[in-house]
Amino acid sequence: MNLSPDAKDRLGVVIEVVKTAFHWGFIPTVLYLGFRKGSEAGMPPLSVMSLLWQ
Repeated sequence: MNLSPDAKDRLGVVIEVVKTAFHWGFIPTVLYLGFRKGSEAGMPPLSVMSLLWQ
């Protein structure tokens, strides 16, 4: 598959944007999903302060 130089440049920009979004969004997404689910039975409740202090 042959791409024109312009298409290669656009594809490179898209790949860089996706890499940056994944890099900065992975940990916040994991934390959001964990807080949304909540703690398991018998465990202390989750809060931002408990995340920071432990």
